[in-house]
Formats: sequence, C-alpha cells, structure tokens
Amino acid sequence: MAESDKASGQGALLHIGLVNPEIPPNTGNVARLCAATGCSLNLVRPLGFFLDDRRLKRAGLDYWDLLEHHFFDSIEELEAAYQGVHIYYATTKGQRWYTDVSYHPGDLLIFGPETEGLPKDLLAAHPERCIRIPMLPNERARSLNLSNSVAIVLYEALRQLGFQGLV
Repeated sequence: MAESDKASGQGALLHIGLVNPEIPPNTGNVARLCAATGCSLNLVRPLGFFLDDRRLKRAGLDYWDLLEHHFFDSIEELEAAYQGVHIYYATTKGQRWYTDVSYHPGDLLIFGPETEGLPKDLLAAHPERCIRIPMLPNERARSLNLSNSVAIVLYEALRQLGFQGLV
C-alpha cells in the first residue's frame, strides 16, 4: 500500500469500509454519501470495477474530490489503520440490530461485497461486533442494497452523535 493510501482519520467523524465492492453505482452512491456527511470512505481491494468506470463516476458525480478516501489490500490492513476505535460489521447474520449499538466518534462501519457479504470466519471471530438491519425473513430478498444499507446505519450513528457538523 502506498503511503498516501493509508488512513489518517483526520477530520472524519465516522469511517465507512467497503470490502471488495462489486457494483460501481453502489460505491459511487456511498462516496456521495460520505462526501455529504464528512465521513471517510475506505475501499478494500480487489474492487469489482475500475475507478475510472463511468457508472462509478456518474453515481458519485463530482463528489470524489470532496471526500477523504483510502485504499487497502485486506480487511486486516483496514482494521490496523483504525486501531483503538470501535469496529462494526454489517451483516444479515448479526444478532444485534444496528440501533442497539452506542456509536462513538471515529467508529468504523464495515460492509461486505454485494453478492456474498463479509467473510464468515471474520463474523464468527467477532459476533459482538456484528450488526444487522431488520428485515422480513425471505430467502429471495436476502439483503438490502449496499448503498442503502450504508445510509441506514450511517445515519443512525450520525443521529446518535447529534448530527455533529451537519446542517
């Protein structure tokens, strides 16, 4: 990882991690969300697209230069960059609702790839960090859209923090 890729955590109230995102418009939407809320965006490679993908650019519009974003080569590398903060894993397999967590400034919220979610061994090793968004039990509607999920969890965390810095 290049030195400029490392997370600094400067100025961001909360941090979003996307592990191996696959769909460019989802990542573009999350980039736009982070730009509008002052949160950092952390992308774990490999990405399922190229950063110059027109769908990524279109979804993020001209917001990319407004947000703090970083790249990592593994989940472990991402977590190491944010030592000392609360880390939460969003998953349909979590036992706690995302609203049952007390969020703190600097927290890192991690979301997995659209088609498979976060690695099962990671979730099994940290069940206390796993959070979920309540849904009807339906095998065909396995999960919500990634960018919608990020928005739901992020805005709950921001609400708990008093929408600090937002107008």
